Amino acid sequence: MSDLAQEVLRAAAGLRDAVEPLKFSPPVTHVYNPLNYAWAAHEQYVKMFAGTPKRIVFLGMNPGPFGMAQTGVPFGEVPSVRDWLGVRADIKRLANEHLNRPVLGFSCPRCVVSCRRLWGLFAQRFGTAEKFFGEHFVVNYCPLVFMEESGRNATPDKLPKREVEQLFAACDAHLARVVEILKPQWLIGIGGFAFARVQIIAGPRPRLQIAQILHPSPASPAANRNWAGIVTKQLQASGVWPQS
Repeated sequence: MSDLAQEVLRAAAGLRDAVEPLKFSPPVTHVYNPLNYAWAAHEQYVKMFAGTPKRIVFLGMNPGPFGMAQTGVPFGEVPSVRDWLGVRADIKRLANEHLNRPVLGFSCPRCVVSCRRLWGLFAQRFGTAEKFFGEHFVVNYCPLVFMEESGRNATPDKLPKREVEQLFAACDAHLARVVEILKPQWLIGIGGFAFARVQIIAGPRPRLQIAQILHPSPASPAANRNWAGIVTKQLQASGVWPQS
């Protein structure tokens, strides 16, 4: 394992341990930390793809219940992670799982549109994961999955301010460390929340260029109208990707 990948893993372990003891109030009833129970897969992802400096780092918000919550990889729906990235590892079960949101690991049958769109765009443009990760990396801002009693996914931007101060401090510190290690030219926020955190990290780093792309979630009407084409144009217009 390269020194850079080791440093990225060390930063992820620090984030994992910093957020593990945090408590959240209703309507959140269950909190999953895939950097804990899915560490083996996350470690494999970092070892395989974070071993060199990157020109571009993409930032997501936090895991979904059928993505990174299952595989330990950002935007980690099983087919994309297993078949394109080539990551496969045993995922531990949780003692306090939500009955409607079990951790099935790589046996999870659910596909996730937003994950498939993101990795599908990269696969279409670059062909192989190795070629994509030659200049790119993907990381999530917050590692935790938040669920309500119904099983409904809750996102960090909807949590009470008093509950996210420590959480965001740990996540900001981790993101800053990843930027320090990988030394990207570009830091790209996937959606509005991620871009807001990107702006904070970029503030004291004038050489770090930033941009925002449309989030691939099907909950966004705009994302359902040729998301890959829209995002490709956004990245080209910003100068992140060359004009094809």
